[in-house]
Amino acid sequence: MYDLPPDLPRLRTLEQQLTIWIGHVRAAIAAAEQRETEQRQGEERRPPTPDWIIELGIGQGAPPIEVHAGDCYAAGKRRRVIDRDQARTLLADGIRACTHCRPDTDPGVLG
Repeated sequence: MYDLPPDLPRLRTLEQQLTIWIGHVRAAIAAAEQRETEQRQGEERRPPTPDWIIELGIGQGAPPIEVHAGDCYAAGKRRRVIDRDQARTLLADGIRACTHCRPDTDPGVLG
């Protein structure tokens, strides 16, 4: 059957060790389930990606410096969510369009 020791003291020791291991495995399973739950909740609670953002400069009044698509990786940390009309107005007023996400090429923005 199984290659187990024949005497009771060694079998009890083996049982004790396996019980400890089961506890470790169950704790690891509980931690993994908790991480998955927290990750799922974080994804559910994350606000939707905006369509447009404006990157703001440094200094008095934090002037707008560049228009980005909402999911642009090149946008700086100083930013504000804007809508399509605001993006269109800012681009028409000469605010630079990001060269990475090219929000000025989106149909209907400058058309």
